[in-house]
Amino acid sequence: MAASEPNPDEKALFDIIRERSFRRGKFTLASGRESELYFNLKPTMMSPQGALLCARALLARIWPENPDYAGGLEMGAVPVIAALAALSAAENKPVKTFFVRKQPKGHGTMDMIEGLAANETLANTKAMVVDDVATSGGSILKAADAVRAAGATVEAALVIVDREEGAAETLQENGMRLLSVFKGREFLI
Repeated sequence: MAASEPNPDEKALFDIIRERSFRRGKFTLASGRESELYFNLKPTMMSPQGALLCARALLARIWPENPDYAGGLEMGAVPVIAALAALSAAENKPVKTFFVRKQPKGHGTMDMIEGLAANETLANTKAMVVDDVATSGGSILKAADAVRAAGATVEAALVIVDREEGAAETLQENGMRLLSVFKGREFLI
């Protein structure tokens, strides 16, 4: 487990991911790379217990960072961002969230960043980028670039699983730390 003492909730989350979202074989990833390990966390994030446990694990890492907002690129980040927003309110420690579109909205306001009220802005705020899985860091950087363009400071990103295939180094080169709940190698044990 990622923590020195196994957290029962994170152990349960690990087991859900292993059962619902982890596969071995030959896969082409979103980054274009080929891998023998595949994580599709949507089946975990869309299950009731998985959504709750993902939100708990992420909030345990978000709250110490004290961001004004947390959000990430559609589609990977959306389910877990919604879950963590709801759980943070239930815990009376609300975290405001948003998501970044891959393409600007084609009608209406043409927004790239969704979830903000008409009078709300990311300008002069601290944001944390959240995603489900990190491989190369490309999705995280795309979200961070949009958030920085909107005027926010982004110093850290957080994922459920860091595949440990270069994302941490790429993000560090772009002024960000990568935090994770789990590392890909933990699923090989």
